[in-house]
Amino acid sequence: MLPHCPLIQQLSPGVTAERYAYLLDDMLAHGYRMVAAFEADTCVGISGIWVATKIYSGRYLEMDNVVVADTHRSKGIGQLMTNFVTELALAEGCELIMLDAYLENVKAHAFYERAGFVKKGYHFLKRL
Repeated sequence: MLPHCPLIQQLSPGVTAERYAYLLDDMLAHGYRMVAAFEADTCVGISGIWVATKIYSGRYLEMDNVVVADTHRSKGIGQLMTNFVTELALAEGCELIMLDAYLENVKAHAFYERAGFVKKGYHFLKRL
């Protein structure tokens, strides 16, 4: 997963390789996994995934840090990954898939809506 840090940095430019490694250690210990799309030996898309349960949703799969290399966008890679994750969620007994998208990422909103996702609410943060 560490070699994919440049893709993560396209989504979150402030994340250093060192912080990414540190965060991955904690996330992997709590069930974090990744799916990836490759063109030859080059990773061109990734998404972290978690499976958990909430009262309002039941068992769900969360897509996290979804990014397609900016050189490979609009080539079907996002759809390929979304289809794969959907099949995985079904195989793992999930009732739904959820994800967060930054408010300013309007192109991602349109993509997710075309893929069948609906905007359900706001994700609030409080920095500590």
